[in-house]
Amino acid sequence: MTTLDNRPNTALLVVDVQNGVVDEGHERDAVVATIGGLVGRARREGVPVVWVQHSDEELVRDSEEWRIVGELDREGTEPLVEKSYGDSFEDTELEQVLAERGVGRLVVVGAETDACIRSTLHGAMVRGYDVTLVGDAHTTVDKTAWGAPSPEQVIAHTNLYWRYQAAPGRKGGTIKSEDVEFGG
Repeated sequence: MTTLDNRPNTALLVVDVQNGVVDEGHERDAVVATIGGLVGRARREGVPVVWVQHSDEELVRDSEEWRIVGELDREGTEPLVEKSYGDSFEDTELEQVLAERGVGRLVVVGAETDACIRSTLHGAMVRGYDVTLVGDAHTTVDKTAWGAPSPEQVIAHTNLYWRYQAAPGRKGGTIKSEDVEFGG
């Protein structure tokens, strides 16, 4: 259904699963394990895995906080897109990486739910992609001290909200990891 011509393929987009982003994340170990399982499935099925890695003044490039978590291992042939804004498309080469692989549908996992995940979901849809959020494969930290809902509520609301997203010729959706079908 994507509005992008000649883009029949799906990619797994792994957003910001970095030490300094997810170490305090809600249900961190379970989420990272779920992402690892999806990465393995995508590889076995020949589906592109695209990694996104954020850097800024708090996540300094090449620091321990900046590194992708130790439980996940990016293969050398898998693209790594570096970003410095919430939306993984903003001022990055992500669109080019996806175009080269004929990708019109994204399956999104990672962190943080209420920041880079939501920004990337919207960024993808407005650029013409179909975008599926894996509901049990994203996380956020506790921001209740700043007036935010609890992490559980943020994740549940984002899953509910994205389940019903659509635009002309494009669709969103939220599914559980066991229901992911990379074929469409």
